[in-house]
Amino acid sequence: MKYKKIVRINPRDPGAPGKFYVQPITDGTVTKKTLADDLVLISSLSRGDISSVIENLIDILPKYLLMGKSVQLGELGTLRVSFSSEGADTREQLTTSMIRGKKVIFTPGRLLKEMLPKLTFELIKD
Repeated sequence: MKYKKIVRINPRDPGAPGKFYVQPITDGTVTKKTLADDLVLISSLSRGDISSVIENLIDILPKYLLMGKSVQLGELGTLRVSFSSEGADTREQLTTSMIRGKKVIFTPGRLLKEMLPKLTFELIKD
């Protein structure tokens, strides 16, 4: 993984000197077409079949997430919806209009967790 060194200021103490942190650099994007082309090499399906399956998966995932289901994608990981809310003094005062921070959470499965120790790092000079 490529990374660079950046300075960040503490928002709680803007007058304090910044500290250096690493920032990962994404090295391009792999498209659905590229994934399909690579999957053709290790399966008996055509690129069109694989592209169709990927597209259908993308289309159907929101259906299950909207139903409140977690979607488990084998050893790749699990997707689920999460949210939080503002606080209320009583149960009756707490309404859905106070819900904030809606997001989809991905929890990596065994396959991705086993990949992490294999990462190597390369500093990109400024």
